[in-house]
Amino acid sequence: MMTLEKMDIIRENLKTPIIDRLLGEDKVVIKGEDVVLKGKFYEKQLRIALKNCDIIDPTNIEEYIAFGGYRALYKALTSMEPGHVVEEIKASLLRGRGGAGFPTGKKWEEAYKFQADKKYMICNADEGDPGAFMDRSILEKDPHSVLEGMALGGYAIGSDQGYIYVRAEYPMAVKRLEIAIAQAKEYGLLGENIFGTGFNFDIELRLGSGAFVCGEGTALMESIEGRRGMPRPKLHRTAHVGLWGKPTIINNVETLANVPIIMDKGAPWFRGIGTEESPGTKVFALVGKVENAGLVEVPMGMTLREIIFDIGGGAANGRKYKAVQTGGPSGGCIPADLIDTPVDYESLGKIWSIMGSGGMVVMDEDTCMVDIAKFFLDFSVEESCGKCVPCREGTKRLYEILDKITKGEGEEGDIEKLEKLCETVTSTSLCGLGQTAPNPVITTLKYYRDEYEAHIRDKKCPAKSCKALITFFIEDSCIGCTRCAKACPVGAITGKVKERHVIDQSLCIKCGACHDVCPVKPIKAVSIS
Repeated sequence: MMTLEKMDIIRENLKTPIIDRLLGEDKVVIKGEDVVLKGKFYEKQLRIALKNCDIIDPTNIEEYIAFGGYRALYKALTSMEPGHVVEEIKASLLRGRGGAGFPTGKKWEEAYKFQADKKYMICNADEGDPGAFMDRSILEKDPHSVLEGMALGGYAIGSDQGYIYVRAEYPMAVKRLEIAIAQAKEYGLLGENIFGTGFNFDIELRLGSGAFVCGEGTALMESIEGRRGMPRPKLHRTAHVGLWGKPTIINNVETLANVPIIMDKGAPWFRGIGTEESPGTKVFALVGKVENAGLVEVPMGMTLREIIFDIGGGAANGRKYKAVQTGGPSGGCIPADLIDTPVDYESLGKIWSIMGSGGMVVMDEDTCMVDIAKFFLDFSVEESCGKCVPCREGTKRLYEILDKITKGEGEEGDIEKLEKLCETVTSTSLCGLGQTAPNPVITTLKYYRDEYEAHIRDKKCPAKSCKALITFFIEDSCIGCTRCAKACPVGAITGKVKERHVIDQSLCIKCGACHDVCPVKPIKAVSIS
């Protein structure tokens, strides 16, 4: 969103005119406490979790209050019993936005009914999926919505202590949270005797060191307790035995940001958005080879086509759309012929994908699906905590087979080995991260098996992406502009001005730089065989 103030700052600092017609028609209009989205990028979006982002000053608590902030907390503390708050969240059918989509109200009810002298609320802000920045944006731009959501959860379950587990790699988010917590305490909205009701609730930050596994709830609690972040065996419900052996509720950032507006506007209002089983909205980080990348928030049930094409503008640079991967490294790759699939928990599950925390990576015709599966497995191998053998060793073996295939060294039987390994890792890994790590392999084998077979049997990469299986060749239509020679990092291209250039295959490292800079595209990537 480009505000008038931002345009003035840019004009003043660049000392050059802004081309207003290129700014587009997308804009946000504020009407009281409501935000109206206008323009092609925004018209199908609906902001709930992001409603204050880029609207208020996140370092000024009074601006949050001016937009209805802490009104829901006041309402709950002064006119509702804790059990009524639990029932309202249950009635809303709010589902966890961090991965599996477990009903938030049911989770809260477990802790509410369990008797203990101490209970904890935890905000999981350890957002580690590649290309994901949903939670970070909320923490940086609307931190009070998370604090209010945690306080409401604390009141509902009978907790007086909350922790926000946020990765230290988010320094701005950490700073904004520190400011917000200090302001909330100064205004009496955190701490002791909130609103004079006798309810006490405090929040502390705990910084993570960037381990992906700490996004898993039990590993996160291990880290908060001062030990290495590794998953625990699921012997008890976290709502019964969690942090320091006490009942604990863990919700992610986006889930908590939804709580205040649900308590303010009511469960029926929330259930009027989205689908019957997946109400509300979901924030996605729309990234990859898409024309309009960025954060989008849409009602549940909107189709992939609407998100990728109507909002995202389709594949970038006029390329053909091929697939989308949802759910981060543990998600599945969804082919183009399933683009009319609604985006909700049930629909994605039916096609072997997951919602996850909200990553949505768009791929075009130049993407090799075997290579993309290898990319995500490489991440899973690197981030495995190593505690259980199926994940520690199984993901490595999966990666090794995929790496061999992309190098043209695949053999008959490799596909069957992949399928068997995926089944073993999925069914025997200790935690959800290991159990879902094979998903990119499972879905690419299911929908793009022909690409695996081409790599193994024909030693060809249909997308012409795997370096070991392609070579770059300059055709006769070369105009001799010399751009390719200048771009080549190893000096493999020679030729005179206005004459066809030649690539020395013994020097070529297949980086593709020549192909990218060529203005008339006579440089082709062709299969070696």
